[in-house]
Amino acid sequence: MALILGIDPGSRKTGYGVIAQEGRVLRYLASGVIRPPLGDDLCGRLGVLFDGMRQILMQYQPDECAIEKVFMAKNAASALVLGQARGALLAALADARLPVAEYETRKVKQAVTGQGNADKVQVQQMVQSLLRLSGSPQEDAADALAVALCHAQTRCYIAATGLGVDRFRRGRLSSGVAP
Repeated sequence: MALILGIDPGSRKTGYGVIAQEGRVLRYLASGVIRPPLGDDLCGRLGVLFDGMRQILMQYQPDECAIEKVFMAKNAASALVLGQARGALLAALADARLPVAEYETRKVKQAVTGQGNADKVQVQQMVQSLLRLSGSPQEDAADALAVALCHAQTRCYIAATGLGVDRFRRGRLSSGVAP
């Protein structure tokens, strides 16, 4: 059995979700949001994210982690701040010596809903359905659970094919060996 921690990074709200995977069987364990105080400056928020992630790691002791990659939308400044938040979270994961997988938003949505351009409501509904939750998880927690589900799906693929997958190429998992 593997405990997988999924992370949806953000400087104002960082979602996390913990699932257990045994073969193809998935079980919800926990989810929530780390919310740095709004009045804190960026350094203060990054410190809260780092400390909050360390507490989550100590409490749930995951075997593997998966985090959403930064995407560049319209605002470069926002992307830089998001990158700094990711850095604080990745530092906490590195400190715990955990393996970390990174997934693009589009790949996470595709893994969970079947569509890379799914909206947040669709992601929430599919996370609720796949994990057999009684209610819909809050938005950031649902996104983090979706990242964990995407990683669980990737783990199943790797186990089924026996390939050592090390990256994505043209939207597909790749072993790095030319066909």
